[in-house]
Amino acid sequence: MLRWNEESSQVQAAALMRPAVSASAKVEAICQTIMSDVKEQGDKALLDMAKKFDNRANPRLRVPLDEINASEQALSAELKYAIDTAYANVKRFHEAQLPKDIKLSTQPGVVCELKYQAIEAVGIYVPGGSAPLPSSVIMQGVLAQLSGAKTVVLATPVQGNESINPAILYAAKLCGITTLIESGGAGAIAAMAYGTESVPKVNKIFGPGNSFVTMAKQLVAQTIPGMAIDMPAGPSEVLVIADERANPEFIAADLLSQAEHGADSQVILLCNSENIIERTQQALTRQLAKLSRKDTAEQALANSSLILVDSVEQAFDVSAQYGPEHLILQLADSTPYLDKVKNAGSVFVGDYTPESAGDYASGTNHVLPTYGYSATYSSLNLLDFFRTYTVQTISKSGLTQLSKAILPLADAEGLDAHANAVSIRLEAIKNEQ
Repeated sequence: MLRWNEESSQVQAAALMRPAVSASAKVEAICQTIMSDVKEQGDKALLDMAKKFDNRANPRLRVPLDEINASEQALSAELKYAIDTAYANVKRFHEAQLPKDIKLSTQPGVVCELKYQAIEAVGIYVPGGSAPLPSSVIMQGVLAQLSGAKTVVLATPVQGNESINPAILYAAKLCGITTLIESGGAGAIAAMAYGTESVPKVNKIFGPGNSFVTMAKQLVAQTIPGMAIDMPAGPSEVLVIADERANPEFIAADLLSQAEHGADSQVILLCNSENIIERTQQALTRQLAKLSRKDTAEQALANSSLILVDSVEQAFDVSAQYGPEHLILQLADSTPYLDKVKNAGSVFVGDYTPESAGDYASGTNHVLPTYGYSATYSSLNLLDFFRTYTVQTISKSGLTQLSKAILPLADAEGLDAHANAVSIRLEAIKNEQ
């Protein structure tokens, strides 16, 4: 337990320091080699990497449409219900974000418009790791579906000689995705960025992944003209603000739900009660012993802090400094404090709102900014799948009046051609009279 007001600024900063992200020169060099291979060899490079990295004896790339359509038959009724519910809730929440064009007259004879247009081709990356992630398909796929993107490519690794998990296929089917690629890592990112014989080229790539996926996304965004990615990615994290009546068992469960993500995950508790912190420590020990991913969670807890603050108000100040991916408020009444929330990716209010709900099925998106990027980046939302452009339409009388602003500004900036593009039209208008 760290007593916030009794520590130096250096110790305070260290308590909020995130584990170093491995973005070594070695990772970058490997990714550049992989990207070069995919660019030059296309499908062959992806198939070779599936054998080398995923231990696949007979790899394939495209998943046949009949497998996608038949996927729900392999699911239990309980899992199908869970996926259906998550899909419906996520779709309902994000459907409300559908944008509307704007059209207005800024002055007589001058009409300006803002138009929204779906990004035409998007790539969705779903990590494979040790378990299938249908929730990741839903969180990204629903938004691509709602945007109306013409091309949606989903790439996910498949390990060994196993078939692609039917839960992934069924979630993709609900989202209307028919182009599924059995490929992972930096190779899959490169394939979506460059395009191959089997993988359509996309304009923007979404989705989390390991250090190689993250590095590959950054490299394609930096080196391929017009290529974009969703947001910088880092290890998962949660910060809990709790008061003196919070339930220590709930707090411990929420901390561990993030700690089990990975050894480099980080969890932080800010609480104004020493008693609650001590009881949370005891609950962590009890609950940790029962976890299947105990070793992983234990390593993450080594990166984490339980901090005693003087007040709930101070907790919000400290949280704003940290900028958590997930912020959980276990307070008697959170309403007076919601306006104090700053720099958080997603907020979970009340004792009965676990972070797990947002990860799976409440409706909000679980693709969130990490590593302090919540100060400048937003949670994934429908507008990320759109681009905007503007339109202006000016009448003769509108240009005549607007020229009184355009010509002095063009003159002040020394841009004669800009001024001439207006003056030559004014002369034509004058000659018509």
